[in-house]
Amino acid sequence: MLHRGQESTDGAGGGELTVPMAWLYAEYIADELLRTGDLMPPTSFEFRAGRDALALTIFLSDTDGELSGIRVVSQLETWLSLTAYDQPWQEWVRERLTELAADAAAAGRHAPDLVLAEAAWRWLQETELLAPDLDAVPGGAPVISEDEGPKVWTPAWQLGLPLGHLAIHLF
Repeated sequence: MLHRGQESTDGAGGGELTVPMAWLYAEYIADELLRTGDLMPPTSFEFRAGRDALALTIFLSDTDGELSGIRVVSQLETWLSLTAYDQPWQEWVRERLTELAADAAAAGRHAPDLVLAEAAWRWLQETELLAPDLDAVPGGAPVISEDEGPKVWTPAWQLGLPLGHLAIHLF
């Protein structure tokens, strides 16, 4: 039994429960940004894709290992640049996940935040969502309704990333 003042969330040993606070906080920030933007119903797969893509961006961009609620507004520009259309976001995610895994292995510690981030990345890569095929619209003609026009199966991250980017803009 832990004595008062010895509770731990960092998994320092003794078989204590390690709480993945950094990932949970990144997910919370992403969720709030998307809900504020009111772009998709929170129960949709598109919303989940946006939340996971944004949470990955928030979590992986935190190089100090301490997400701070006070710094959220100051980080918006960083997240905006990382999620921009012309950025190689998926390569950046792979590199950062690999770096964090290597750091955790070298330190010989269990990283529950990393486990959740890797699970989110797997879901974003392996899940495909049916979306309008924007490349098939000749001359960029507007589609009158979502049900019109050709659709294509798209990896979830390719839908979630621009959704997250737009949510940051709208915040």
